[in-house]
Amino acid sequence: MDRFGSLNVFVRAAETRSFTEAGRQLGISSSAVGKAISRLEGRLGVRLFHRSTRSIALTPEGATFLTRCQRIIEEIEAAEAELALATAAPRGRLRVSMPLVSTLMMPVIGAFMKAYPDITLDIDFSDRMVDVIEEGFDVVTRTGDAADSTLVTRTMGTFRQVIVGSPAYFARRGVPAEPEQLREHACLQHRFLTTGKLRRWPLSRDGETLDIELPTVAIATAVEPLISLAEQGLGLACTPDFMVRAQCADGSLVAVLQPYLDSPSVFRALWPSGRQISPKARVFVDYLGQHLFPVSAAAAREGVGERN
Repeated sequence: MDRFGSLNVFVRAAETRSFTEAGRQLGISSSAVGKAISRLEGRLGVRLFHRSTRSIALTPEGATFLTRCQRIIEEIEAAEAELALATAAPRGRLRVSMPLVSTLMMPVIGAFMKAYPDITLDIDFSDRMVDVIEEGFDVVTRTGDAADSTLVTRTMGTFRQVIVGSPAYFARRGVPAEPEQLREHACLQHRFLTTGKLRRWPLSRDGETLDIELPTVAIATAVEPLISLAEQGLGLACTPDFMVRAQCADGSLVAVLQPYLDSPSVFRALWPSGRQISPKARVFVDYLGQHLFPVSAAAAREGVGERN
């Protein structure tokens, strides 16, 4: 430990170019700084400073040694910060960006707030591409692939798109058995707010994407009204399965054409690389993963952070 103490004294003296200022910052006398530097030089067998009555300057060997010592001290400080984060109670303001469909997650978010009353949620519901660092988000949740190399990503769970309608609608209009039969049905479409484009219904057969022109009876820039209209028997909606899990369980909505829908998509949490995820962000990510995607929660916890 005496070696680490000497390294710290050396770095302070080198950075301030003053034994007196280094001693003031460390709470010791300038003579104690000088003696520590002399012992260090004796142990290393090289001079680290050129000394005069008015100033000190690093020797070439001292400059090289300073670079290494600064890295060592930075690593120690980072390790201490990580331990402090790991043991700290989750509390404070948590700034999160979530997709627009996340308003359907409000029961889970409400339960999280009850479980962690010391955390204040500040949620931005948006489908736009946010700048995680510039806009000051602690964590961002998104679906699909993550391609930003400045972010660390963690898979929270997987989901499928489902096409749903009410029993009353199917009693009146019939149940489609093939994707092409959707041309005879009322379709409730979701439009992306940022691009103005309609979300494609991910239909395929034998690995080939099916491009079917769907009759549209309503368009919305959020999923909630489409699900509500489907529950009222006004048409079919295509939505992530976790958004209608309760309705499918109680029978108010029925899923159709399951064999023709594409493979699962990924729901991710992202935060800046090089930054230890805070306790408040970690418990938020864990809680959403466990309650929205209980089947894949255990697997998601195994990958704490995957750099893109």
